[in-house]
Amino acid sequence: MKKILSFLLAVILTAGCLSACSFESSKNPAQDHKIQIVTTIFPEYDWTMNVLGDNPAQAEVTMLLDKGVDLHSFQPTAEDILKISTCDLFIYVGGESDEWVEDVLQEAVNKDMVVINLLDALGDSLKEEEVVEGMQQEEHDHEAGEDHHEGDSHDEDEEEIEYDEHVWLSLRNAAVLVESISQAIQTVDPQNAAAYESNADSYKEKLSALDAEYTKAVANASASTLLFGDRFPFRYLVDDYGLSYYAAFVGCSAETEADFETIVFLAKKVDELSLHTVLTIEGSDHRIAETIVQNTRTKDQQILTMDSMQSVMAKDVANGATYLQIMEKNLTVLKDALK
Repeated sequence: MKKILSFLLAVILTAGCLSACSFESSKNPAQDHKIQIVTTIFPEYDWTMNVLGDNPAQAEVTMLLDKGVDLHSFQPTAEDILKISTCDLFIYVGGESDEWVEDVLQEAVNKDMVVINLLDALGDSLKEEEVVEGMQQEEHDHEAGEDHHEGDSHDEDEEEIEYDEHVWLSLRNAAVLVESISQAIQTVDPQNAAAYESNADSYKEKLSALDAEYTKAVANASASTLLFGDRFPFRYLVDDYGLSYYAAFVGCSAETEADFETIVFLAKKVDELSLHTVLTIEGSDHRIAETIVQNTRTKDQQILTMDSMQSVMAKDVANGATYLQIMEKNLTVLKDALK
């Protein structure tokens, strides 16, 4: 990936040098330059559109991951890199999945670009990636650990902390991030700052109202534990409402097959906690969840899906998908799972 990205950057830099003068002139208000905003994933895109509201400056907003490609496997095209390099505002998640961004930003044509890294924007609210009891760990993690002990150039305390990247799945995080996006858009387009601030305030009220519904639902629930026969990207959500969980894999795992011990452990937890639901995330083939159910005593648990918004496509947006709508659907699933 590094070699491919370096090649793409070299090609684009050549094009950038040729177009730099025209880009600078297009930034002149007299040239009627349209504000360009680039987002990587759907939640960022939807939040941005809500802050823009009626879009008085007619800003053009791009969602890079618009074809259902997962954040963790996304590789930017030359067109993507060029869009980022010349945009006015770039919004991305940060973390290991976005390591490619650093090189792109270093060579960006627009040196006045405003950049929002969601992880940086949340600061102390970030949570480390968590491995809970029974969760299957990827084999390469174990091997890497063995190599680490054999070497003598690094200390365990110096290992880089891996943060959970799925920050958008907390309504409370969303409110903070919407404010960051509002401030950034106001910086790019100060002429319409009052409208953007008002739009953000209205949207944050909707987030707060839905957050209150989640709080009420959990308070009235019979159960307080979720079990996922899948990856688990919902740590920020469960922590917001004091829920516990078990899952087959961490949220960023590339694993698709669970081993026997993981299946047996999760099936026993279903029995032990008298759970009537095994959860999955969108795009899953549900085989792991189905196998867990078949290994329980009653074998009659329902399988429900919560949407982590990692596969929302442009066609879904065109059909009316919104962040709040998806979080409302997740609330319906959560209520059912916690009965």
